[in-house]
This record gives sequence, structure tokens and C-alpha cells, in this order.
Amino acid sequence: MCGRMAITLPHDAMAQIFGATPANDLPDVPNYNVCPTVQVHSVTSDGDSRRLRPMRWGFIPHWYKTPTDGPLLINARAETVAEKPAFRAAVRERRCLIPASGFYEWTVDEDGNKLPWFIHREDGDPLAFAGLWQGWEREGESFVTCAVVTTGATGRMRNIHSRMPVVLEPGDWPLWLGEAGHGAAVLMKPNPEVLAFHRVDPKVNSNRASGPELIEPIDV
Repeated sequence: MCGRMAITLPHDAMAQIFGATPANDLPDVPNYNVCPTVQVHSVTSDGDSRRLRPMRWGFIPHWYKTPTDGPLLINARAETVAEKPAFRAAVRERRCLIPASGFYEWTVDEDGNKLPWFIHREDGDPLAFAGLWQGWEREGESFVTCAVVTTGATGRMRNIHSRMPVVLEPGDWPLWLGEAGHGAAVLMKPNPEVLAFHRVDPKVNSNRASGPELIEPIDV
């Protein structure tokens, strides 16, 4: 799964990389400890132009009476996304890219200690997660929300976690965003070859931790 991420790129750099027009209310960067329910960056397309826009990380299905009326849906499993009532319309009609500099996963040692890892592209480029989005409004409260699509991990990633985000290559972005016709389901597969990872300080185990030292390698 993907439950914590970092985003360090300036807004203008993100807009240029993704060919998108930035919104005025994007989340502050850098943020080395992006947690569920906060605003993240996303890229959407109307077929003619792309927008870089904020979304709440935590997909809210339209039938939720409040944002906490059910499970917190930060991830959507690629294997079942087309059948799950929460996601089946979004995967057809409302796909997005979720940029990140990297994400965190945890292993557990023999003493039960949670050991965090920072996972990023080996080439240094930003990650582009496959995402789904949904607008939600009830009694004067409204959100645009999103979830990261995940799939079964393969390669070295399996040593850290059984799941991983769907990481899309630039050539795949038009198909995922609906700009290149239909058939985006073929993109929902693991892409571990582009990833590298290293151990980081356990201080990131706290969702209140902050600062660039969270992503720096530590000796193990």
C-alpha cells in the first residue's frame, strides 16, 4: 500500500513536467511527510488541457453522509477497482496522476520495531502514481478527494511490502488521463524496475515529523 509520501518539487516545476496549468491553492511544498486526509497534488485532464490541482488524500464515496462515515480509502486495489462500488465509476471516468518525490513503507524487525524505508525513482525524476478522484458534497461541506491505485509488488519491492503504488511512465500519462482513448486498465501493473530505496530515520514513524532529514539515508 501507499500510506505516506513526500513531495519536494516546486509548483512551477511540477506544472512544467506534467504540462499542466497550476491552481492557485496548491498545497505548500516541500512536504517530507504527506499524510492521509491532507491536500495532495494531482493532475487531471479534460482532453484538451491538464490542470495541476489540490485534492484531499482519502477517497470519499458519494454515499458517505460524512467524510468519516466509512473506511478511509487512501488506496484502490488494481485487481478489484473496476468492481468495487466506491471506485468503479471513477476508474472509468475520473482518473488522475498523483505526483510525489517518493513514498514510505515499513518493515518490522525481529524485535517488533517498525523500520521505515524511503522509495523513489532511481533516475531522480518525480513519481507519477495512478490515481482516482471523486467530488463529495453534503450539507455545505465539500471536498475533491483521491486515492492511489496499488498493485501486487514484484522484484525487490517484495522484500519491503506485498503491495506497491502503480507508477506510470510519462508515455503512459495520456492513456491514464483519458487523452489517448480507452484501454487504461493495461497500465495497472507493477513497475519496480525504476525504483530505488533506502532506510531512513524512525522519526518518520510519527505523522508529526517534518524536515528534509526524513528522506536522508541512514547507516544500517
